[in-house]
Amino acid sequence: MEEEWTPEATSFGSPAIPSTASSATANSPPPPSPSPPPSTSPLPPPSPAIPPSAPPPTTPSPPPHLCAIANCPLETIEIGDCRKFPCPSFYYAYGDGSLVASLYRDTLSSSPSFNLPNFTFGCAHSALAEPIGVAGFGRGRLSFPAQLARTSPEIANYFSYCLISHSFHADRVLKPSPLILGRHEKKKKKRLDSDSEDGETEQVMYSYTPMLYNPKHPYFYCIGLEAVSIGNVKIPAPESLRRVDRRGDGGMVVDSGTTFTMLPRGFYRAVVGEFGRGVRHRRARGVEERTGLSPCYYGESFADIPRVTWHFGRNATVEMPRENYFYEFVDGEAGKRVGCVMVMDGGEEGGGPAGLLGNYQQQGFEVVYDLEAKRLGFAKRKCASLWDSLS
Repeated sequence: MEEEWTPEATSFGSPAIPSTASSATANSPPPPSPSPPPSTSPLPPPSPAIPPSAPPPTTPSPPPHLCAIANCPLETIEIGDCRKFPCPSFYYAYGDGSLVASLYRDTLSSSPSFNLPNFTFGCAHSALAEPIGVAGFGRGRLSFPAQLARTSPEIANYFSYCLISHSFHADRVLKPSPLILGRHEKKKKKRLDSDSEDGETEQVMYSYTPMLYNPKHPYFYCIGLEAVSIGNVKIPAPESLRRVDRRGDGGMVVDSGTTFTMLPRGFYRAVVGEFGRGVRHRRARGVEERTGLSPCYYGESFADIPRVTWHFGRNATVEMPRENYFYEFVDGEAGKRVGCVMVMDGGEEGGGPAGLLGNYQQQGFEVVYDLEAKRLGFAKRKCASLWDSLS
């Protein structure tokens, strides 16, 4: 039986305290809230390391949650390497901000009527430049899917999202990006959906690539990037982007919470160099210096911008719409129209993941996380219409 659940609002505790969170697939801790709900108790460290002033634990927890009970640092929690001494509240850096938090456990509820008891989440004591909350959809033990799988594996093992356009135009669609839990494709390559604006049936083609296991960072969703095509020129990716080695180095992380795609410097230069050969416009060096984007070009019309196609492992090919890799705007200082490539130089390779696929390149696609089959899929969609069809 196929099940779908689109979370519209979440709450913690009893009585329920509403909470808002943005989801991120490279993030595994549950959403931090600014203060614990009144009925929620912090998780105490395990005996015998309980300070005299701390309340005694009331219920035993299975081994996977021992680190959570001890308030261990995030990385220790995720890899399950918990020591037998109490750990301090964890510090976590996310995006341009950071927070210090403790772990709590209570009931998570959502509409339609849904309750997940004994849900572990982070409660921030202090935060700097952080969003209201972050829903961790990574592969770690404390991620939302991992905790949901305890009671509803048929929902937790398959989820997808569809990010609406990043456009700042006045006529842009002002609707949420749908997050869907529990949609099963039954290993099909295509599906017929009635989500187009005119109500006609739309054929949706999914392109799947295998997830790569990372022994050092098991909470990341990693895939292999084989090549990038600029127009008709196919540029092979370095070995580091194609696979993850035994040390946990290499591969491409897919993250819904990071804006820009980042490529290792040598490959980045090869890609933008080939891109530049297909563009007959003057470089906007001043814009590049002010924005950090590169390359940028001046021009009233960018009809000659080459196509960009990503080639992932197992012949998964994803052709990007132009707005997913080339952003056009008016330079306020020069008063001229400018276009910039929206892919970043990730620097020299130095261990860890070799690249990252950011959300700017994911907009307008339904990105499917099939945890049971260990694969990740892409399909071009009308995300606003998909939201309407699910509402």
